[in-house]
Amino acid sequence: MTSRRPNIVFILVDDLGWADLTCYGSTFHETPSLDRLAGEGALFTDAYAASPVCSPTRASLLSGKYPSRVGVTQYIGGHGVGVLADVPYFGFLPTQELSLARALREGGYRTWHVGKWHLGPRRCWPDQHGFDVNIGGCDWGHPKSYFSPYACPTLADGPDGEYLTDRLTDEAIRLIEADDDRPFFLNLWHYAVHIPIDSPPDLVEKYRRKAADSGLDRIDPFEVGEPFGVWHQRNARITRRTIQSDPAYAAMIENLDINVGRLLDALERSGKANDTLVIFTSDNGGLSTAEGSPTSNVPLAEGKGWIAEGGVREPFIVRWPHVVPAGTRIDLPITSPDLYPTLLEVAGLDPRPEQHVDGVDFGPALRGEAFERGPIYFHYPHYSNQGGRPASAIRDGQWKLVHDWETRSSRLHDIASDIGEAQDLATDEPDTTRRLETDLLGWVAQTGASVPAPNPVAEPYDDLAGYFLHGQIHPPPTAPSTD
Repeated sequence: MTSRRPNIVFILVDDLGWADLTCYGSTFHETPSLDRLAGEGALFTDAYAASPVCSPTRASLLSGKYPSRVGVTQYIGGHGVGVLADVPYFGFLPTQELSLARALREGGYRTWHVGKWHLGPRRCWPDQHGFDVNIGGCDWGHPKSYFSPYACPTLADGPDGEYLTDRLTDEAIRLIEADDDRPFFLNLWHYAVHIPIDSPPDLVEKYRRKAADSGLDRIDPFEVGEPFGVWHQRNARITRRTIQSDPAYAAMIENLDINVGRLLDALERSGKANDTLVIFTSDNGGLSTAEGSPTSNVPLAEGKGWIAEGGVREPFIVRWPHVVPAGTRIDLPITSPDLYPTLLEVAGLDPRPEQHVDGVDFGPALRGEAFERGPIYFHYPHYSNQGGRPASAIRDGQWKLVHDWETRSSRLHDIASDIGEAQDLATDEPDTTRRLETDLLGWVAQTGASVPAPNPVAEPYDDLAGYFLHGQIHPPPTAPSTD
């Protein structure tokens, strides 16, 4: 290990599923650069996003706190009601949070944000949270188009047809190749692979041929399921993708992989690779049950918007030359808030325990030392656009307990033997169920998390769609308006 404080490159992808990379089991998508990255470092099998949707996870990464403690529990701008009313949440990452970027900057790091932000309006953009540079970060949850012109307030348009993932990587490489010996923190948060699924046409055609050659284009990948729980989508049904076979989505992933490879090559060319820690992960699970359902997270259940494993278990890869042995596989659970104390330790900076109160330094796991993180908690008290219903969960060792806020009941799964959460063991394991439910509900109360209450409105009215869409909880008129 060198004595120099390492540079830090943190690559966060939007909506990438646990099973979307070849090194995590995909047989349709092609990800040679990321497979190489995993082979040169550590691959985590049980890494979790703090939420099944984007903004809460992003807030947890920068704050070292669970989303329920920060107050950002829903993707910013999202609302919906069903049997339960919606709960309030912060529509921004409060600037009084001492962000990870601010802590690193105070410790002498140059801090750069490139890509998606989605943590509030202008007063809460990256430059207000400790980043010296902000390229592409604003209030957007997704781009208007992946092809220029982008009409992004923090990214100048490129030539017509320029691809956004390519452009953001160009900007990141330009920063890396700057002639400066000070360590840097590059927060590269790609908009990919969030919808719209806009992909380079040549790669789409490649995967159309691949699907045809393998017969995948002759298999119906969808299973139509139950109606949505959220009232503004109550006339639609959840549509689950069971196999990976979407050419446009596969093309988007390969382009992302190519750009990760370009970034790694830039680190090599600049002579900085051996002094750089690279982390790659996603903000929530793959989109598999709605909005086109472009991927499948099988063997995990469900996907984005759900507390099930498919919604929160993520690919997580770390390369740190001279510290993390090549080809390491780590089966220990970690979660988003853990990144904050871990990176402070990596940077040789003092911890900020008053800030990262929920994060645990997983550095020992990277070094092959004993590591026991303890329970991991989830709280998503909202209806999602993908079919998920308000729920909380705890992962403790082999066990995962999920508490359904509609029914106020819990189900128990042995994640070690039942990764797909097919069997409910709550009746068979009453003591474990009681212990974990007590722990989980105690944690919900201790963090001051908002809990959904019954909706005072008994049933939805078609002409009050806007009322339900915006999550209001005051009773409507006693009869539908005729205006």
